[in-house]
Amino acid sequence: MALVLDLREMRGPEDRVEQTHPAATFAAGSDDYAFADSVTLALRVRKDGEKCRISGHVRTTLALSCSRCLERFEMPENLAVDLLYLPDSANRGDSDSEIAEEDLSIAFYRDNQIDLLHLVHEQCQLALPMKPLCRDACRGLCPVCGTNLNEHACNCETAWRDPRLAALEALVGGRRH
Repeated sequence: MALVLDLREMRGPEDRVEQTHPAATFAAGSDDYAFADSVTLALRVRKDGEKCRISGHVRTTLALSCSRCLERFEMPENLAVDLLYLPDSANRGDSDSEIAEEDLSIAFYRDNQIDLLHLVHEQCQLALPMKPLCRDACRGLCPVCGTNLNEHACNCETAWRDPRLAALEALVGGRRH
């Protein structure tokens, strides 16, 4: 399903988009996350000539995999949105040019239509933590047997010994009193 904001249908210089869509509308575009709950858009759209500013919030719950224990967990999100949309013809697209910080909040539209589906996915992607954790105290998986250490303890030897130092350890171990 395409979720498109058609700028030609705006009733004035300012409009509101307040919609709730089921999670299935936003089929996972990434292995990093999935939508665990509906997505609510509360956006203010202001048009000034060819420029269009979209501000507001996107509310949803994302399902992520913990980077330590690999268990799925849910993370509620209330994402602030503030983007300036320009027509695609204004996109200079020079691959060798440096991106200024103010350029990070600029997006482009084509044929007087803004793809809100893309906006939601982009904002969710930007909100993802670099290393998602189910909780701060997550103990992860045992590197030997793979047991989830949050659920069960294991008796695996996890201390790593450098085999190059075995002869030195034998020497030092024999001299201890």
